[in-house]
Amino acid sequence: MKNVGRLICFCLLVMTTNSYSQAREYYQLKIYSFDSDAQQQKTDEYLENAFLPALKRFDIQNVGVFKPRVTDTITPKNTYVLIPFNSLAQFSLLEDTLMKDKTHLEEGAAYLNAAHDEPPYQRIESVIMKAFIEMPKMRASKLDGPRKDRVYELRSYESATEELYKKKVDMFNAGGEVSLFERLKFNAVFYAEVLSGAQMPNLMYMTTHDNMESRDANWKAFGDAPEWKKLKEMPKYQNTVSRNDTMLLYPTEYSDY
Repeated sequence: MKNVGRLICFCLLVMTTNSYSQAREYYQLKIYSFDSDAQQQKTDEYLENAFLPALKRFDIQNVGVFKPRVTDTITPKNTYVLIPFNSLAQFSLLEDTLMKDKTHLEEGAAYLNAAHDEPPYQRIESVIMKAFIEMPKMRASKLDGPRKDRVYELRSYESATEELYKKKVDMFNAGGEVSLFERLKFNAVFYAEVLSGAQMPNLMYMTTHDNMESRDANWKAFGDAPEWKKLKEMPKYQNTVSRNDTMLLYPTEYSDY
């Protein structure tokens, strides 16, 4: 019986080790909306001087902070913060850990202690995601051109039903869409299933491009690719997307990438 017990423990250890090495990351996307430039500035100061440094002390790296690129239409006052986690447990402990960090509390005092009639934002939306099987870990973009020129394209694909959503996720994984983006050098940061958010069922992913010209050229190459032409005609992948929201962003100077 003792040997059987040891064998069971060993098998559990192997399973745990293999599971950890193949573990898929979790992501939180925090979307701050603002009524004024003053609010946005106060939140920027908090994120740069208190929040991101605190995350690094907790060994959370590659945190992205982005703003919408200026377009011909009205550009919303939003800030997008993308945070990777090794597990949901790490995510769930973050707020308590931040509130016990003396340096964070001191450096972020203006934001954290803002008065009720002078809030540092209008609202915060939080989206919780789990990385795709085909890309279980985030890859921070390696673009090195001017940040104001870079295009970080965040896309959300909604589906009419849960089953159609699962087929769209499969299209990225088993269907080869992730591999095609890789071949065409879209420099993806992440692909993920949305576990909790306002527009479910949906998936989200982010690709990166040196500038708008390279972004447009990359998408033309994608549309012309034989793999995509074949994939989009497959019967099992029909009608899997009911809505596509595309946000064109650029990284702040204090973003990790």
